[in-house]
Amino acid sequence: MARYAMVIDLRKCVGCDACTVACRTEWDVPLGHARTWVEQSNIVGEFPNVSGTNWVAQCNHCDEPSCIEPCPTGATFQLESGIVKVDTDLCIGCGYCVEACPYDARYINPGTNKVDKCDFCEARLEEGLQPACVTTCTGDAKFFGNLEDRNSVVYKKVYEEGAWRNENENASIGPNVYYLGTEEQLKIVQAKFGPRKSRLITPAQAWKNILRPVVFTAIGVTFAGQAVAFFNQLRKGEEPIDD
Repeated sequence: MARYAMVIDLRKCVGCDACTVACRTEWDVPLGHARTWVEQSNIVGEFPNVSGTNWVAQCNHCDEPSCIEPCPTGATFQLESGIVKVDTDLCIGCGYCVEACPYDARYINPGTNKVDKCDFCEARLEEGLQPACVTTCTGDAKFFGNLEDRNSVVYKKVYEEGAWRNENENASIGPNVYYLGTEEQLKIVQAKFGPRKSRLITPAQAWKNILRPVVFTAIGVTFAGQAVAFFNQLRKGEEPIDD
């Protein structure tokens, strides 16, 4: 079984955002949101000794995804290939998985009120195609393939060229998006683009938060009904009925 991974060479990224545009076109991503995006670090140092980097981010399809556990409906799940997916039929738009992702790689689509994110273009993979962002990268900075295949380009870049994962003390959950870059770029990434702490919530707490307003609404409706009946009886000059 294939285990998919992506390698992004920051030395080749020109910051053109072609990957973001291709992804937006392929998956009808709403404005203000992105499945994959490019950020630029501040330029540091003094001329001519200056440095900076373009940073390309997306869902990392982690070995131990922190987004799965807090989902109260089981909408977020992982395939044997490692791809982390969202079942939109089960998603209720609670946003707990969004908070749990230390890479901020998820968003709630305002048009559907469902969570959306990169899925490595699984539909394209089934047709024998590469992810849209890979085929449109003008700098040839993105590589995708089977990490279990010793002949694949991603295997060679991870295990032979030493591509690294974006992990720190906040999150070490086995991201399957790897990076190549200079030592200076690695330092910038660790300082500016490292993962945050996951804001986890248990399924039990999730359901409690979801059901609490429902319960309060039901109580309010019941109370309102009793109050209306009470005042109707008073208006008719009848004695209130004791429960």
